[in-house]
Amino acid sequence: MKTTLNILFADDDTKYSLVLKRFLENEGYAVTYLDNGISAVEQFPIVQPDLVLLDINMPGLNGFEVAEKIREKDRQTLIFFLTDRTDKNDRLKGFTLKGNDYLTKPFYPEELIARIRERFDNLAEENVQEEIYRFGNTVFNYSNNELRSGTNKTLVTSRQAEILRLLAKNVNTAVARENILSLVWGADTYANSLALNVQITYLRRALQNDSKLSIASLNKKGYMLKD
Repeated sequence: MKTTLNILFADDDTKYSLVLKRFLENEGYAVTYLDNGISAVEQFPIVQPDLVLLDINMPGLNGFEVAEKIREKDRQTLIFFLTDRTDKNDRLKGFTLKGNDYLTKPFYPEELIARIRERFDNLAEENVQEEIYRFGNTVFNYSNNELRSGTNKTLVTSRQAEILRLLAKNVNTAVARENILSLVWGADTYANSLALNVQITYLRRALQNDSKLSIASLNKKGYMLKD
C-alpha cells in the first residue's frame, strides 16, 4: 500500500475529526478535512482521493447523499462510512450505495487504519501485473507457474519457474550453468548442479506439448531455450 494515500474526510464533529485527522497523518496519509457534505462533493474532483471517509449525519448533504453523488461519476474510489447509526437498514443503505466499509462510532483509530491497510493491500495484490513470456506456441505465466500450449495447461514448481524464467528471458541464447545455480539456488555446488539436471528434465517434460520448443544442453556453456 502506498504511504501517500490521499484521503477526503467529511464529518461535522470538528473536535473528534481533527484528532482522527492527525492520527491518519501520523500514519503517512494525506488528509483533506471538511465539516459538511456540500464541500465534500465540491472538493472531490479537486482532491481526487483514493479513499473517502464520510460521516452520515452532516448538514447540507448527509453522507449517503454525498456517496450517491460521488458514485454517479466515480465507481472506483473507496468509500468508508463512519457513523454512530447502528441500525441494520442504515448499514444496508450504505452498501447499496456501493460503500466499501461501515464503521460505527466509537471505534479505535487503529481499527480504521487496519481496515484501510487491508483494503489497499488487497487492491495492490489484485493489481499486480502478471509476468508473461511467449515462446513457440507456449505462454508461460511466471506469476502463477502456469504453462499453456493450445488447450494444454501444465503447472511447474516455483524452482522450475525460476529456471524457465531465466531461459525465457534469453530465448535462443545460452544461459550459463553457474548463473542458473547462483540465481536459483544461491550457490554453485555439486549437489545443486545435480538438482539442476533433474529440474531441466522436468521442464522438458512440461514443454513436450509444444513441438517447436526444446531446451538444449550446451557443453560447458549451460542451457538454451530454443524456439
